[in-house]
Amino acid sequence: MRMPENEVDPARNTQQFRAFVQKGEGEAAAPPRTNVGLIIGGVAVIVVVVVLAVVFSML
Repeated sequence: MRMPENEVDPARNTQQFRAFVQKGEGEAAAPPRTNVGLIIGGVAVIVVVVVLAVVFSML
């Protein structure tokens, strides 16, 4: 079974292969994103729940 002609094989020539490798390196070098706001919000909710539990346990 033959591959379709419209697909580009980066290994077919050196220039395309180098561009393919450099593109992959650029994406890997990007730092991972963190959800700092989500983490801070979660910690704030936990603190509020603990404070409410302490207040209601004193009543």
